[in-house]
Amino acid sequence: MPEVRVDPLTGLKTIVAAERAGRPGAGLRAEPGPPLDRESDPFAEGHEDRTPPEVFAVRPGDGPADTPGWTVRVVPNLYPALAPEPAEPPPLERDAQPDLFTTAPAYGAHEVIVNAPQSVTSLAALEPDQVAAAMEVWRERMRVHAPGASYTHLIVNERREAGASLPHTHAQLYALGFVPAAVARERERFGAYAVRTMGGNLLADLVQEEVRRRDRIVAIDDEAVAMAPFGSRLPYQLMIVPRQARAHFEDDGPTAAALLHDVLNRLGRRLGAPPPLNLWIRTAPRGADHFCWRIDVMPRLTHLAGLELGTGLHLNIVAPEQAAAELREA
Repeated sequence: MPEVRVDPLTGLKTIVAAERAGRPGAGLRAEPGPPLDRESDPFAEGHEDRTPPEVFAVRPGDGPADTPGWTVRVVPNLYPALAPEPAEPPPLERDAQPDLFTTAPAYGAHEVIVNAPQSVTSLAALEPDQVAAAMEVWRERMRVHAPGASYTHLIVNERREAGASLPHTHAQLYALGFVPAAVARERERFGAYAVRTMGGNLLADLVQEEVRRRDRIVAIDDEAVAMAPFGSRLPYQLMIVPRQARAHFEDDGPTAAALLHDVLNRLGRRLGAPPPLNLWIRTAPRGADHFCWRIDVMPRLTHLAGLELGTGLHLNIVAPEQAAAELREA
């Protein structure tokens, strides 16, 4: 029977209807993406002149900026969604109906982190130590922007179906001057849980209970736990959580890089190829007294349709327990 599940972290509801997986055309597989042409790849090593000047890079050989020899490279986004705040902001023109039409300048930072010099389309195609090196740079750039931002949001989009405009594996970092509503909601739920339990950490307690039950656990290593969330919105959604609760991903400590590489390859083996996906890091926003960072992995195997877009209610045709069992075997 279909179930309505409430995600403990977000409060969002999902209908889990596994029986719908048997309807015509509902089989879930990922087809290999098109090959990446290195000659047209602006992020490939040797093509540094095709991007804006770098703002940071890891260069084992200590060569000059914007030359080959790097392992991870950071450049401003060529088409930024946020503008740097000027030294003297222009006066804000106020609308005659501010309650109806609210506006403010979109100040902040928007960077691209090229995860590796090779022309590959997925983090899963890199070696584990390369993923670890890329994630250390993610952390470093979040650390740079965190003092001046209300929230730093790091994402990885893989494949055009998941919004990637360039196929070469890369991350994007948004340093926002406000806390998005979805993140603020989670901050409130963490805080309310801490009050209700006299200091408990919502995500740490959730992971402890999931490990006890085992139904939705995919893998565990020395640093982190990977599981299919109880209220998974999409098939094969995954969440990676540090074994020791820490509020900020950008703080020192494990990054869960090895486990991330592991589960991405499990997805590829189960689905026939690395799927289109969105990945993001949820770190503590400004004003969070109680929080724990995590990595969310959202494969894009189904389409958002009228139910999801019109109500915010997701319909998941693969039960998280089934997804976890399949990925444990993959």
